[in-house]
Amino acid sequence: MEFTDQIGRKINISKPVKRIVSLVPSLSELVVYLGLEEELVGVTKFCIHPSTLKTSKTIVGGTKKVHLQKILDLKPDIILCNKEENTLEMVRELEKIAAVHVSNVISFQDSQALIHSYGEIFNCHTAVEKLNLGLTEKYEDFQSNISKTNQKVGYFIWREPWMVVGADTFINSMLELNNWDNSFKNYNGRYPEIKINNLMELDLDLILLSSEPFPFKQKHIEEIRNYTKARIEIVDGEFFSWYGSRSLIAFDYFKKFRDHLSISL
Repeated sequence: MEFTDQIGRKINISKPVKRIVSLVPSLSELVVYLGLEEELVGVTKFCIHPSTLKTSKTIVGGTKKVHLQKILDLKPDIILCNKEENTLEMVRELEKIAAVHVSNVISFQDSQALIHSYGEIFNCHTAVEKLNLGLTEKYEDFQSNISKTNQKVGYFIWREPWMVVGADTFINSMLELNNWDNSFKNYNGRYPEIKINNLMELDLDLILLSSEPFPFKQKHIEEIRNYTKARIEIVDGEFFSWYGSRSLIAFDYFKKFRDHLSISL
């Protein structure tokens, strides 16, 4: 059968998928959630959910660099990639081994569309329908109870150079979902570099320091505090950047975090 991935590529899968290699942490978690853990044979060193993957599956490298021979030896029927997580050069090499499906998730709706496509590819329609129904219920409940204030927010992902989240990213869509106004959404690039000594002029209300990919700590709050009057909080980056089944618990995290923000310091 012929399928179209999320960047418009046509891929052909001529037989039922029995062996999957996933090169994206959130997709590995999603595949397991859909009941396909046995079919998942290869993952990256960053695929940490569920924790059993690290010992039960073959680690084929990272998200930017993989051991092609290891993947070839696994004889996959399909390899799961992502436009942001993996490189075009990697995809081209992987296409020589098996069908490669590339996801491109910018919004919550993109995530649900990807889940639906996996139902078609992996013939797991019941699990997909249940998951997407659960996600829709979580989303609608969250939206119906969220306050309408639009705080000016900056979401930091890296230090030296200081990097923040811009537009056209899944993280930005999660900020918007929380009714936060991303002050860097009009900057050039999806993850623009900034000068920290310019923060004061932005008059931010809230700065979020992500736990990943850079592991921000309390000491970094103190460092940034010298340049802004904004409230500064460390957040679990997985709930802002992982899509798929992770969103089932992300909305609960957002609720608790917003309750935390309602408490004056």
